[in-house]
Amino acid sequence: VENAGSTPTSEVLLSFPPTQADHLATVEALVTKGKRKKTTLVRLDVKPTELPDAPNDAKYFTIYLANPLKSGESTTIEVLYLLTHSQEPFPAEIAQSESQLVYYRDSALILSPYHIKQQTTFIKTPSTKVESFTRVEPSNRAGTEIKYGPYEDHPPYSFSPILIHFENNSPFAVVEELVREVEISHWGNLQVTEQYTLVHAGARHKGVFSRVDYQSRPTLNGASSLRYLLARLPPRVHSVYYRDEIGNISSSHLRTDSRK
Repeated sequence: VENAGSTPTSEVLLSFPPTQADHLATVEALVTKGKRKKTTLVRLDVKPTELPDAPNDAKYFTIYLANPLKSGESTTIEVLYLLTHSQEPFPAEIAQSESQLVYYRDSALILSPYHIKQQTTFIKTPSTKVESFTRVEPSNRAGTEIKYGPYEDHPPYSFSPILIHFENNSPFAVVEELVREVEISHWGNLQVTEQYTLVHAGARHKGVFSRVDYQSRPTLNGASSLRYLLARLPPRVHSVYYRDEIGNISSSHLRTDSRK
């Protein structure tokens, strides 16, 4: 980021299209301090910002710099943001033996209120199976990586929609509701009960389910299914039990050590 203005600035704006802003889970910004082996990453304050004249309903966040950026100076900011529910299963229904394919929508050009001198976008897919992707020249694909750019000298709010169709057999586990009950005994015991309403938000199952195929050929059947849940419990817990709507869950394992 370079300050091309005539006065120092302590703020940098981030902008997101509404299709991404609605799915933002977290936004972080870091700046590098020091030189060579003594460099450290310093976290910067990031807060949502309302701009009434935002074009195309763009959503903004303000990054507050630790030190004002003087005219002509530049700094490097690393931004990390996470999106949830940003991949759409397509087809929406798959048979037990089929892989899960998804759509991902983005832009080859970063949406920014500033003039962009140069930009390159890299998108990495979970597997090499990519059905299709939007081509915005220059662009190319090698293995699991799709590269858009480099693009140079783009005006503010440049936007170039892209659509990528690829294989993703990760289970889309979503907790729709979580209820935690804590009961404190007069004798010093603490009982915690957690009730989860859990759904698979990926492609729905189509057809008949075969338990034999599911257990005998797990890599070919139900590749995107949610096979297990991992719970990390605090030390010294005891009397642990699990159950669902049917009853006790017998296919569970509890392993303990001195630290977890």
